[in-house]
Amino acid sequence: MSKISLTPNASGTGTFSIASPNSNTNRTITLPDSAGELLTTTGDGSGLTGVVSFNPVAVTGTTPSLNVGSYNFFKQEALTANTTVSFASVPTNANWRYSFEPALLGGTWDVSTASHLHRYYVSTQDSDPTSVFFKPDGLKMYIIGSDGDDVYEYDLDTAWDVTTAFFLQSFDVAAKENTPQGVFFKPDGTKMYVVGSNGDKVHEYNLGTAWNVTTASYLQFFSVAAQETTPRGIFFKPDGTKLYLVGQTNDSVYEYDLSTAWNVTTASYLRLFSVAAQETAPRGVSFKPDGTKMYVVGASGKDVNEYDLSTAWDISTAVFLQLFSVQDTAPEGIFFKPDGLKMYIVGSGGDSVYEYDLGTTSTITLPAALENNPTQILRGGTRVTYEFITADAGVTVTLIGEEIV
Repeated sequence: MSKISLTPNASGTGTFSIASPNSNTNRTITLPDSAGELLTTTGDGSGLTGVVSFNPVAVTGTTPSLNVGSYNFFKQEALTANTTVSFASVPTNANWRYSFEPALLGGTWDVSTASHLHRYYVSTQDSDPTSVFFKPDGLKMYIIGSDGDDVYEYDLDTAWDVTTAFFLQSFDVAAKENTPQGVFFKPDGTKMYVVGSNGDKVHEYNLGTAWNVTTASYLQFFSVAAQETTPRGIFFKPDGTKLYLVGQTNDSVYEYDLSTAWNVTTASYLRLFSVAAQETAPRGVSFKPDGTKMYVVGASGKDVNEYDLSTAWDISTAVFLQLFSVQDTAPEGIFFKPDGLKMYIVGSGGDSVYEYDLGTTSTITLPAALENNPTQILRGGTRVTYEFITADAGVTVTLIGEEIV
């Protein structure tokens, strides 16, 4: 016995199904039309395209015309641009699907394209979170807070999706810094660095087990008091040969060279860059992996400021480009996914981590007369399938199914 199920239409008339024995005995299928009325067709599917048959076809281009008279499943790969879809040769009663992959058209590392996606509360662990960091595969998240003076480790069931995070364990840094402001990890997870506004130092820890904060052991420190007495954020060049700090006393980003990679005791001060024209309460700093962009988040403007660097990793060549206002009223820390497709902000205003998507995704335009126009925001790297139904040869088409995976 087979079973056919259809989702409700806009009128919410319910779910409709039919059980048909393997014999050719016809059964009656009752479906809602656009007005919420019922239409009837025979169970062999002869009057309703796509119910008991599967006739797929590949479509391409930015203006695909779906020939519903011949096919009932239309598959398109990644869209190359914004796309407009139309329906052709629609039978009187028809049911069909259109499946496609939205594509990212650009905008990575561009904060002006950011859109808020998720929020994750960390107040159960710390009511004053000041910095956020992720393992390179996105399966672990770390928060440091000045309420508990701890580094908190979270596991994520789905990489880079903060809604799937759950608290695992923590490590107390109060013995070295009781007002921690920033945390950073070496890319292999074997070193952790903490900066604080009480001791004005960068503290270096070794991790016996990579990415496990409970295995951290204190090694050494480097004082930044000669440059900044309220350091807030910390960042390392990916090879460990440069250290960057942002501080509130002088509203500046500071650049240091390390003669031995990842060894803070070998740091020497090089220069500073003032961000006061954009932000008078800077809290966190981050860079694009190639060093050609710098980002500063601050509590005065409640925004992220993006700078271009004409010489990679040289902050003296930074030029302000644009800003993006964030959700939290007191943003403290900032982190980017390595491919520039996501940005994360931690804030003490809402005691939360906020997840943003970056980039401009291709759009789909469906016929204007469509009922139940889709409401989901399309994201690159997904597959979207729409299901349609009509009872009047396409004069009225209703979207009855929307799947995004």
